[in-house]
Amino acid sequence: MKNQVKIFKEQFYHRNKFCFLIAVLSCLLIASLNLAIAWVLQQIIDAVSGVSGALSLPTLALSIAGIILLIIVFKGFQYISKPKFMQKAMQQYKDYAFQKLTQKSIAAFSTENTADYLSAFSNDLASIEKGYLETQFSILSNAVIFIGALIMMLCYSPIMTVISCAFFILPIGASLITGDRIEKAERNISERNGELIATLKDSLNGFSVIKSFKAEAAVTSLFFKSNQAVEEVKCKKQKLLTIVSMLAGVAGVTAQLGTFLAGAWLVKAGWGITPGVLIMFIDLTGSIINPIQQLPEQLASRKAAIGLIDKLASALNDQVRDEGTQLPVHLDRGIKMRDVSFGYQEGNDILHHITVDFEAGKCYAIVGASGSGKSTLLGLLMASHGHYSGEIRYDEYEIRKVSSASLYDTVSIIQQNVFVFNASIRDNITMFHEFPDEEVARAIELSGLSPLIAERGENYLCGENGNGLSGGEKQRISIARSLLKKSQVLLVDEATASLDPTTACQVSASILNLDCMTRIVVTHDLDAALLKKYDGIIALKNGRIEETGSFDALMNQKGYFYSLFTVSQ
Repeated sequence: MKNQVKIFKEQFYHRNKFCFLIAVLSCLLIASLNLAIAWVLQQIIDAVSGVSGALSLPTLALSIAGIILLIIVFKGFQYISKPKFMQKAMQQYKDYAFQKLTQKSIAAFSTENTADYLSAFSNDLASIEKGYLETQFSILSNAVIFIGALIMMLCYSPIMTVISCAFFILPIGASLITGDRIEKAERNISERNGELIATLKDSLNGFSVIKSFKAEAAVTSLFFKSNQAVEEVKCKKQKLLTIVSMLAGVAGVTAQLGTFLAGAWLVKAGWGITPGVLIMFIDLTGSIINPIQQLPEQLASRKAAIGLIDKLASALNDQVRDEGTQLPVHLDRGIKMRDVSFGYQEGNDILHHITVDFEAGKCYAIVGASGSGKSTLLGLLMASHGHYSGEIRYDEYEIRKVSSASLYDTVSIIQQNVFVFNASIRDNITMFHEFPDEEVARAIELSGLSPLIAERGENYLCGENGNGLSGGEKQRISIARSLLKKSQVLLVDEATASLDPTTACQVSASILNLDCMTRIVVTHDLDAALLKKYDGIIALKNGRIEETGSFDALMNQKGYFYSLFTVSQ
């Protein structure tokens, strides 16, 4: 996993090293000029005090002008390079993370909390940008100032340096006491933010249910609790930072005043310390203390940011199956399920010993009462879950050993709730791929979208999640997608459940008329005219196959299917 985190961090610098190096160099040069200011201050004080060897005021004026000019030049380089580096770094990191997200299998993604990803791509990114990218410049700058200040102090007065270093124990001690706690607080904030986003997401997705059941007060209370939890952990972090700042501030003032008193005594005792050197030491002491004070928070923020990168890398790398057998271009024999049992929880199976054949190119209906396992069976055919017993084979290939990419090339699924992007009808049909016009036209015709295209045109914007389309129009778009993709297998899960009877009949007829693929349809609509068109009907009862056969054969048996059909009329 460390290697995976390393790959994620490399995205910040991929084809971005030049801007990074210029930004770092500018940062270091500006830090060096800050030390030069301390030297100029020493020369000015000594010149005014009449110390021999001090530079003249005109010379010092020229030196000051030169330092200011260099600061402007280096700041200009930093202005150009650093924002550009930050922009490209974050863009590449997000692009890579999202690309990894799209590589997850349906089986893996269906068991995860999408709110965690929403948090990772929003709140966590801000912490990573500040705690990892911004902090590295601050740490480098502080390192140059710290080392440079220490060298200058040793050059001017080793004994004064030793005295000053004795006082540095205080800010270093304050730093060590509180370092790890900041990192832990940052992780807590990330976790609570994820919970808040999950609550907000559920509230928005279930808005109509909330209103219809008058659950506003209860949902508002849940949001208030999640929001309070976020703000409480943020408050704890802020208190911790305040304590760190207070301890560091007290330690810093003690160190500076202690250094000043010791230096004053050395001046008075005639140890060769000039007033200018004393003032310079006070300034340089601050240059050493500030990095010591800032380093714990910077290292903790950096550690927390790396933790957030690790968290996302672990989630994106979990259950990603890149390798496996490739399915053939065309299925010859179809799909076989042999003694398949499955449950979402161990020891509590929903499907029991399912054995059934779906011949290539034929159309099958799966019927049964609510909770009989119809959608679960369809999910297994899509490899949404891998921990089943028995075998599921596409031709001779067991789907647990088939690569996810190959399976998705072969299979398409149409569900009750079709997701439609806020893009044109054509883009939603092609899923943003390029296809010949004649192929798109054929998919539109076979799926029954021709009237819609004639009325609104291919470039009509569908709205957020297709709010500009009816339920039947969205279902036809999903059919057209599968046709254009040339899937070998089409799985349909209650696609007509929320449609009016006329539209439901039209959509079902469109699916039945597709003779170029194997179709397996979970349906609650027991319409005799439609059911007679299926090559086979599988009736499920309590997770077991109760009956199979054609419509007429099952009706003549007067068994379980006959009862289902009779009750539905």
